[in-house]
Amino acid sequence: MNVGKYVGKLKDRYKHNKNRKVFVIYVVLHILVILTAIRCLFTQNYENFALCLLVLVLFLAPAFLEDKLKISIPPLFIIIIFFFIFAAEILGEVNHYYVMIPGWDTILHTMNGFLCAAVGFSLVYLLNKGSSNVNLSPFYLTLVAFCFSMTIGVIWEFFEFTMDQLFYLDMQKDFIVTTIGSVSLDPEHAQNVIKVKDIVETTIKTASGDVTVVSGGYLDIGIIDSMKDLLVNLAGAVVFSIIGYITLKKGASSPKANKIAAGFMIKPSVDTGESGEAVEQEKKE
Repeated sequence: MNVGKYVGKLKDRYKHNKNRKVFVIYVVLHILVILTAIRCLFTQNYENFALCLLVLVLFLAPAFLEDKLKISIPPLFIIIIFFFIFAAEILGEVNHYYVMIPGWDTILHTMNGFLCAAVGFSLVYLLNKGSSNVNLSPFYLTLVAFCFSMTIGVIWEFFEFTMDQLFYLDMQKDFIVTTIGSVSLDPEHAQNVIKVKDIVETTIKTASGDVTVVSGGYLDIGIIDSMKDLLVNLAGAVVFSIIGYITLKKGASSPKANKIAAGFMIKPSVDTGESGEAVEQEKKE
């Protein structure tokens, strides 16, 4: 992988774009990641330093995909992806926003649902538009985009569950609950649901005799977080699916939906060179 090549493509693309703020945001985010990496080195937090390096590599992903797949990703879409990566890894993981700011994880999963629906919509739209043998209805196209987004969300939850089971990373964040219902507590083993309400404390005792006290209630280890993430992923997917459907169904009669969809629509690349001609061609379209 020629890193310099893809860095050059990103710089060239954003410099020639009519919205120069895109390039400014691109540079600022890189500087923030580099400063965070330097801080991690000074504090000898090498795990977070490696995470910063990973983020810098992920920032090259749009240019890499554009070059290899011969596609053109809208600048707005790329910037949102950059912010998503920065918010998830640098703010969320390195700076602990996941535990410091309530709802941070929820916001990111909602955004993920929206973005994945946009990707799914674009892929199916390109197939539908570029093939004489495929002619999908607007409803079916948006349904596929919605299913694509939800599939990505489910696969990510599978990944989190696997990491938690193998390495105890607690990617599926814990929740304190005060009421539970369980058939496992039924002494008769007759699958009767035993409800326990107003839990104020849970005591965990290990085989070695170590005792951990959970104040405030019972410690749920993942199921609530997973269901919440999938629900907000669904919300994000539904929002973009509606926008995509309106765009296909009403066309020019819905300029607002058209404008939003255009900002997230991946298109075939007209020129993979680094001269900015592809951007100029996009403006003409």
